Amino acid sequence: MFGNPSGGLKQGAIYEGRLNLAVDVDLQKLVGIDKLTFHANMFQIHGDGLSRSNLQNFFVVSGIEALPSTRLYEAYFEKRWGGKRISLKVGQLAADSEFFNTKYTDVFTNASMGWPAITSLNLPSGGPSPPLAAMGARLLVNVTDQLSVLGGIFDGDQAGPGPGDPQERNRYGVNFRVNDPPLLLGQIQYAWNNKKGDPNLTGQVKFGGWRHFGSFADQQLASNGVSLAASGSSGEPLLLAGNIGGWAVFEQQIYRLPHSDDRGIGVFARAAGAPADRNLIDLYADAGVEFIGLRDDRPDDKFGIAAGYAHVSKRAQALDADYRTLVNPNWPLRNFEGLLTTVYQYQIKDGWSLQPNFQYIIHPGGGATGPGTPFAGKVLKNASVFGLRTTLKF
Repeated sequence: MFGNPSGGLKQGAIYEGRLNLAVDVDLQKLVGIDKLTFHANMFQIHGDGLSRSNLQNFFVVSGIEALPSTRLYEAYFEKRWGGKRISLKVGQLAADSEFFNTKYTDVFTNASMGWPAITSLNLPSGGPSPPLAAMGARLLVNVTDQLSVLGGIFDGDQAGPGPGDPQERNRYGVNFRVNDPPLLLGQIQYAWNNKKGDPNLTGQVKFGGWRHFGSFADQQLASNGVSLAASGSSGEPLLLAGNIGGWAVFEQQIYRLPHSDDRGIGVFARAAGAPADRNLIDLYADAGVEFIGLRDDRPDDKFGIAAGYAHVSKRAQALDADYRTLVNPNWPLRNFEGLLTTVYQYQIKDGWSLQPNFQYIIHPGGGATGPGTPFAGKVLKNASVFGLRTTLKF
């Protein structure tokens, strides 16, 4: 359950839910194929979404928010060589669990603490992330115990081109598209003190980036070279070839309870950038701290505090300025969206937890709804969001 008593497009409360059913098959045990496994899972999604209904913001308040549907999510084979030295996945894959991620965001309910807003907003159909995975392949090479290289190639638009919400164009997760311009993801990561039982504090850095080979709409200019706000505009954005982005991730354990590998305190920070002319978000950053099992009588409880920042690109801001000059002198100018959030995960018993959480959204949608949206040019005030999530695992 989530509600915003203040701010956003309107105030209210919603209920949402997701049933996640998964199957894992060890094909070595089943049919004798060495080190080959199969994984698949499906979502049954129900309820509403606070961000799409009430807030119109970038930092979607829930990682399970999606249009109601029953859909296939991931379905892939994984082959390993040399123990776990080399791993290849092929099939319908998600990228958020391995690329641009950090383990110290697992307690947070905000979607951007998983797959960041800069990728979910800039990439077609949100990129390969919940609730839409994409056909592709991922290769992981553990060069040493500390150094790993990760690369992936995905279909670049898992819902396919067209108007409306991508989730409506791929409602059941079975489009299995392979002919769209590809999306490439790459990441190199280095960890220290990461062996089980190591008495020192563990940490990791990751550097990565993405390259998309499709066409992307200019954030300000129409196809005939004038502003999209101008009366002489063609109404169709200028298409630009390709898109790129880069990111960096840092995570560090700063305190560990004696005789424990994971219980303690960890901090994280992530930053990313992308070209301003073809992306709504050109700069992104988040950071936070997670407290894990600090009390001996509550060893599975977690507590987190985090902040995030998403900058509206200069080219998108220029379009707002054009609307103010050419259409309406009171047209609002977008600048950035910020997030402050805190959450406590209380484990009732093994497999059952409660997560009360609070989120404060600064300048939802950059401070206003964007041109071309159903509520174009409407000022959005800072929003307070209260939520409670319960999770059952069996």
